[in-house]
Amino acid sequence: MNTFVLGVLIPVYNEENMLERMFDRLKRTPPPTLPDGSGVERRIYFINDGSTDRSKEIIDSLSDGLEVIAIHQPSNQGKGSAINAGFKRSIKDGCDVLIIQDADMEYDPADHDAVLAPILDGRADAVIGTRFLGQTHRVLYYWHSIANRVITLFSNMLSNLNLTDIECGYKAFTKESIKDIRITEERFGLEPELVAKLAKARIEDADTKLYRRLRIYEVPISYAGRTYEEGKKIGWKDGVEALWCIVKHNVFG
Repeated sequence: MNTFVLGVLIPVYNEENMLERMFDRLKRTPPPTLPDGSGVERRIYFINDGSTDRSKEIIDSLSDGLEVIAIHQPSNQGKGSAINAGFKRSIKDGCDVLIIQDADMEYDPADHDAVLAPILDGRADAVIGTRFLGQTHRVLYYWHSIANRVITLFSNMLSNLNLTDIECGYKAFTKESIKDIRITEERFGLEPELVAKLAKARIEDADTKLYRRLRIYEVPISYAGRTYEEGKKIGWKDGVEALWCIVKHNVFG
């Protein structure tokens, strides 16, 4: 019987203050199990996107080449490029399911079980987390939440999906659903691009051998957002960029 392998993709850019804490929390979170009770092998991929602080050294100290793998981008190319590198390497290594885990501690690895459950039990091909459906979240910026809802509404109108939080960084995929998707956006346009391409994707059904749409699920996750003083990077220009990316990848992509 083949071992089922989960790849955890962690894009990193200048997170020296968070990396070891996040890694410790992830290591203390047991890997999920399959519905039949069998275990899942977990591989952790740190994708260093040209960090200029001590992130590279910390990643190298954590990686062992087996369970923890370091991928170093030669220069800062953006989160989209880091995710592409993680997709390529983890699929090449034989990972069956991939989940994106940000390095900044805003998302809790304890939510992996919930996010992955619809995939592991065979209901979903892709899962998108949402911070707006009932889980615990840190109370922060009102206008950020309004902007997020406008962006999500606009995306839903063009993709014909009924999501509540397209900008949530927690996303998981089967290798079949993501292997042909390549991200072109460098910054926060990554999330609208991913949603647009998931909405358009078609995969071969294992039973009928016919091509079908992806089965996309949404799962509530907890959220401990950072303030700008704590290192939050997103700004109003990223919101404008996200709206353009929605048009570009849903209409012209």
